[in-house]
Amino acid sequence: MVLLKKISRYQLLTLVVITLFACTSSKKETTEILDRRINFNDAWQFRLENSTQENLNTNTWRTLNLPHDWSIEGDFSDKHPATYGGGALPGGTGWYQKTFKLKSEDSLKSIAIQFDGVYMNSDVWINDQHLGHRPNGYISFEYDLTKYLHFGDQENIIKVKVDNSKQPNSRWYSGSGIYRNVWLVKTDKLHISNWGTFVTTPLVTQDSAQVSVATTFKNNYNTSKQVTLKSKLYFDNKLITETSQDFNIDAHSEHALNDQLLVQNPKLWSDTSPFLYNLVSEIYIDNTLIDQYKTPIGIRSFSFDLNKGFLLNGKQVKIKGVCNHHDLGALGTAINTRALERQLEILQDMGVNGIRTAHNPPAPELLDLCDRMGFIVMDEAYDMWNNTKSKYDYANHWDEWHEKDLQDLIKRDRNHPSIFVWSIGNEIQEQWNEQGIATAKTLKAIVEKLDTTRPITVAMNPPVNMPNADVTTQFDASNVNFNPLAASGVLDLIGYNYAHQTFEHHQKNFPNTPFIATETTSGLQTRGYYDKKSDTLKRWPVRWDLPFDGGNADHTVSAYDQVSTPWGSTHEETWKIIKKHDFLAGMYIWTGFDYLGEPTPYVWPSRSSYFGIIDLAGFPKDVYYMYQSEWTHKDVLHIFPHWNWNEGETVDIWAYYNHADEVELFVNGESQGIRKKEGDDLHVMWRIPFKPGTLKAISRKDGKVVLEKEIKTANAPAKINLEADRQTIEANGNDLSFVTVTLADKDNVTNPTATNLVTFEIEGEGTIVGVDNGDPTSHTSFKSKKINAFYGKCLVIIQSKKQAGTITLKVTSEGLEPSELQIQTQ
Repeated sequence: MVLLKKISRYQLLTLVVITLFACTSSKKETTEILDRRINFNDAWQFRLENSTQENLNTNTWRTLNLPHDWSIEGDFSDKHPATYGGGALPGGTGWYQKTFKLKSEDSLKSIAIQFDGVYMNSDVWINDQHLGHRPNGYISFEYDLTKYLHFGDQENIIKVKVDNSKQPNSRWYSGSGIYRNVWLVKTDKLHISNWGTFVTTPLVTQDSAQVSVATTFKNNYNTSKQVTLKSKLYFDNKLITETSQDFNIDAHSEHALNDQLLVQNPKLWSDTSPFLYNLVSEIYIDNTLIDQYKTPIGIRSFSFDLNKGFLLNGKQVKIKGVCNHHDLGALGTAINTRALERQLEILQDMGVNGIRTAHNPPAPELLDLCDRMGFIVMDEAYDMWNNTKSKYDYANHWDEWHEKDLQDLIKRDRNHPSIFVWSIGNEIQEQWNEQGIATAKTLKAIVEKLDTTRPITVAMNPPVNMPNADVTTQFDASNVNFNPLAASGVLDLIGYNYAHQTFEHHQKNFPNTPFIATETTSGLQTRGYYDKKSDTLKRWPVRWDLPFDGGNADHTVSAYDQVSTPWGSTHEETWKIIKKHDFLAGMYIWTGFDYLGEPTPYVWPSRSSYFGIIDLAGFPKDVYYMYQSEWTHKDVLHIFPHWNWNEGETVDIWAYYNHADEVELFVNGESQGIRKKEGDDLHVMWRIPFKPGTLKAISRKDGKVVLEKEIKTANAPAKINLEADRQTIEANGNDLSFVTVTLADKDNVTNPTATNLVTFEIEGEGTIVGVDNGDPTSHTSFKSKKINAFYGKCLVIIQSKKQAGTITLKVTSEGLEPSELQIQTQ
């Protein structure tokens, strides 16, 4: 077995990590933990304008709750400086402020404020004292408020300026504002520092795990203190093991303490069984508990092997991942845990087990969910280094901020069991010269000073060029042109962006460094639209840097898997290679979900991407079921397209299926023949004339029926069907219900081409927070109360209020029967 070079320094046979995530507790356990971190999202005031901190007029503020993305509230326009590449939505400068009081006894505490993310160029003041500036819109940060605060009856006021006026500064939709959660942290003056725990396992077997805990403390008292640290490990709320240490810490100092715990018969974390323990660190002075810090942890071992790919707890696991940008469709970038969870549930049902956080530090809630649900995460730091990709992007702040931002990212995220790889860059321009090698060495040193338990990579486009190579090409050393960064030996994994034709030659090109496909495919589809012939392969646009004059006049792309970018591939092309070879550890597809901005291959009036396996509203495209047939154990039979055409038209019918030898197709009971996958086929196809009626497919194994599927010709829309993903949600002001709207004929057959305008009204304990239909060219505001159906479907997102009760959603469309749905909040 050949392992990463870094492991030999620790004389380990496998890379073994016990990891934890930040000190956020699950709801059923909050009463067990001292209330050191308080949600600070409610009752902020907001004003959008270019102004100074001193002359804000309080009469023009509006009250809202965070997280908040002001750009998503705007209208689409090609005049916005973000351009269609940035989602064609407005930027600007926004101000937030919040007044609050603190109890007199809080004057004895240390008090800080934590921002999980502010896009971008934030400045923060407390009671007119400037606390600091952070240009990075994705990084989390904390300010100590203690010495500037008022206590008792006197109010405190915190103000935040967010400047997203200089655009373009992003190649995709960034959003604007305090779009992640904010926390007020109250602790004793002697407390565990922010991101103050780090846990590793120097030894793990099936029988036991040795757990090393490094804990960092701050003493803000004017005198030294004699302190006791207790480290308690729980599984399923039962105490497994604990240790206790006494130590002395000087006044106004920070101190780190190492501890060891032993876990017998550990439950190992994996993508299929994501077991989590809870480490509770307690500080005592004179036998009085003064601070508690909870860190859920996962015990697992892993390695990337030159021949066997990715090994998790000693077992070979293929990484079947996707890349995702950070927007949540109609919600914009304003983080919402349920919206993230829904995305992950849809992906997991497809068979996805990996997430790449393209191309920036993610929200902590995403990583918490990945820990609990079992995803293999590549945590990415940067989209650029010194050289800009957009005029006003992060490269303008690189020299001053890259070290601090990377340190904060690693310290915040290094304890998540879901994180297996650090990516220190995506498609960096400097990868092609000596400057890139030097920068990569610097960044790697920063990471390894804080964490040596994970491999480091860069997503390179590509790591090697092999002109005229294809999957059948024999290896020819004279036909290889190496990316200087890939060839430098700096990286622990060779990260491939595209270049699938070179994958099979990896072991010869890079005999000492394992493989990971950091970004693949870039297939293009519009959900619900199909070209007449599906066996014509199209590469759109002709080249990434040339205007595209082709395509379809209405900016659609066929949902057959027949169109990709020229630098990428169809979905089937890349997966056929990855699945074939053990040494190919896995891949992260571009992308899981459509996202706002970057509408390749088109420009305005398109304003969102076509790359997703799932559209912006969360509706799967047909290729979703190809992956489901390959990546899951469930029985799959998916036939498409719809069965609403002009009589006599020739239509290509595809079927994705598994667990069967064959599929037989029928039209109105008449067999159209049996098809069987041959070789490395991933679908079968029939080309038949359209006749109105019923299209039926039957899959069989050894002559026995596995599944049957039918598609019927629909008449004109006559009714509205509503389906909520959850009809009972929490009355917490944050929880969501996603309601799918489908338009059906009088016989309740969904009309697959309907575009009727749908209007929403709501009563009771909820509000409408977004509408969407998955159309990349729609210019309807996501905050509207009406939207056109797109190929028969649209979506409305309902958010609970804080009172338990009933939400009633009423949906109408001219000429159709109205529909109504009730959702309970509790």
